[in-house]
Amino acid sequence: MNSPLPLLRASCALAPICLAFPAISQTTSPQQSAYHDQQADIVVTAIIPRRQGDILSGTSILSGAELTRDLRPTIGETLARQPGVSATSFGPNASRPVLRGFQGERVRILTDGIGSFDVSNTSVDHAVAINPLTADRIEILRGPSALLYGSSAIGGVVNVIDSRIPRRVPDEPVHVDGIATYGSAADERTVAGEIEVPIGGGLVAHADGSYTKTGDLRTGGYILSAPLRAIAAASDEEDIREDGRLRGKLPNTAAETWEVAGGIAYVGDRGNLGFSVSHSENRYGVPSRIDVTEAHDHDHDHGDEDDHDHDHGHSHEDVTLALRQTRADLRGEVAVNGSFLDSIRLRAGWATYRHDEIEPTGEIGTTFRNQSMESRLEFIQSRRGVWDGATGVQYFTRRFSADGEEKFLPRNQTEQLGFFTLQSIDLGDTRLEAGARYEKTRLRSDPDADLFIAGQRRSFDAVSASIGASQQVVPGWRLGLNLARTERAPSAEELFARGNHAGTQAFELGNPDFGLEKSWGVEGSLRGQGNGYTLSLSAYHNWFDGYIYDAIIDDSVCQAANGGAELEFPCFQYAQADARYWGIEVEGSVKLAQLGRYALNLDGVADYVHATITGSGPAPRIPPFRLLGGLQLQDDRLTLRGEVEHSFAQDRIASWETRTGDFTLVNASLSFKPFSGNDRTSITVSANNIFDVEARRHASVLKDFAPLAGRDIRVTARLSI
Repeated sequence: MNSPLPLLRASCALAPICLAFPAISQTTSPQQSAYHDQQADIVVTAIIPRRQGDILSGTSILSGAELTRDLRPTIGETLARQPGVSATSFGPNASRPVLRGFQGERVRILTDGIGSFDVSNTSVDHAVAINPLTADRIEILRGPSALLYGSSAIGGVVNVIDSRIPRRVPDEPVHVDGIATYGSAADERTVAGEIEVPIGGGLVAHADGSYTKTGDLRTGGYILSAPLRAIAAASDEEDIREDGRLRGKLPNTAAETWEVAGGIAYVGDRGNLGFSVSHSENRYGVPSRIDVTEAHDHDHDHGDEDDHDHDHGHSHEDVTLALRQTRADLRGEVAVNGSFLDSIRLRAGWATYRHDEIEPTGEIGTTFRNQSMESRLEFIQSRRGVWDGATGVQYFTRRFSADGEEKFLPRNQTEQLGFFTLQSIDLGDTRLEAGARYEKTRLRSDPDADLFIAGQRRSFDAVSASIGASQQVVPGWRLGLNLARTERAPSAEELFARGNHAGTQAFELGNPDFGLEKSWGVEGSLRGQGNGYTLSLSAYHNWFDGYIYDAIIDDSVCQAANGGAELEFPCFQYAQADARYWGIEVEGSVKLAQLGRYALNLDGVADYVHATITGSGPAPRIPPFRLLGGLQLQDDRLTLRGEVEHSFAQDRIASWETRTGDFTLVNASLSFKPFSGNDRTSITVSANNIFDVEARRHASVLKDFAPLAGRDIRVTARLSI
């Protein structure tokens, strides 16, 4: 394993900030509130921390009791109830957020401001290497301002904020946080804890660890979707008809995950500096696709008739993934307090990642490796009258390789350097904001005889910019408008893919001649609050030029690229065309009554995305219209909540997709804080999908083979002392 020392050297070379820290004296940093404010509406992900209502694009914050209630083993399922958010839901162990219909390369998943350093963008069956259990809060930033974290963030940014590098000196001699959860749907057992200890002189030490073990997920109905069940029912083979009748547990979805980490930080009145090191391992099963279109003896060639008795038509049977990541992180801030420059912030990280895809025989079929480094330096301006802003530089590098049976990409390297700025003018009733980003991206692939591909080099210069304004129309109500022009360089997967990929059940064929993906976007918003109510409404429209997407084409094209060999899966080729995305997001709440010391509140979320690719029709995997409403009775220590989520059928589908039916989930929860004055200690009991319905997300590649969890009774105890 390579040393993380190059990261530290590179970061300090970028940042003279490192030389200033020996002079920092002890006490709490004046910038601490920007990162560790206990008020839930401060948006940390914004380069200049703002209150949620002041951000000119859509934002969501998940923290406190709401985070405890929604917490799941994956980041995608944890966030799936937020406005404009769905999930890839590749079984219970691999699920990335889908923001405004965008996924993969168009959504950045960050931990404390920099990347997750995994290969979850490469395939939907690859898990995100961020553990939601470590999160103090999770922020979702959508719209133009998200582009300041990279051109690949056009869909939005998910930032998981933890305390692994301490930001404050605890008031108590030892600060302890812990959480334990049991979930019935997958026999989920989770325990996690962290400890912070002030060791004098402004130094704070941190350690944390977590462990999760689950069995196979129990679903709320049939394993296969209705169209596949109809095919199975018409089969002449009893085994296939039997496969079509499978219900209940989703085979091969058990998982075991653990993580340990340690960090230390110096916190002073002029700033802070700290680092952490973590190691995580995750072994999880990939749900099997049950092939009901062919006889069993055509599915596999085991060379033994007895083996066929166990095939059950699975075309990707009982594969498990064993993931390992070791990561080092650095974060610092120094207060300049100058007439123009207020502070300097540094964030950097390095990680080595590997996962093995293990066949039922126990042999490793394919190994994916990834080594990444990212650093980000921000210069925060002092407020001068009505004007403030921030400017920064960001560097990212990634070395990727895949070796084995399912190698569909050659070894490749991505290097990216970005410069960005955000400037803001606050005139009281009127607020103006403008941002820009320049990004230089270099991609290189090695020659690969197995994939019949020569080495390739590409370089891209992308420029993105946005301008926005908001106006207070009446006290407490603001209208906002954003306009953005964005450019995104193609990813290595979109350029260089060439091979059978079992995770997506496709032969993926990239195009090394792609140009930049360009788009214009406009977003309007209305936000307001009054006595006992809040409302947030956003509407957006994006026009793409050179939108990159995958489309099914004639197998002969992929066969030619594959040296004439037969394909294992249908031929999907990445292509570029014009595209249009538009949608709406609505979120609101109202206080219905005050019943003694209890407030009765009603809240709701609605979201919709409409996406079309010119010459192809509807874009694939677009979530349908969704409504979610909740009724909540609460005081300072007790919260009783019931909610109903209805996802409409998705009939607007790509030519090769299947329709997804509608479903309604009914959930209820009870949360109690046993200690007065301690908001972080609680016991939460929740019942999810109470009526045990069969539910499938259209954004999931695996939705016809892997429904969502059935009835799930969850008990979570959180402790903070």
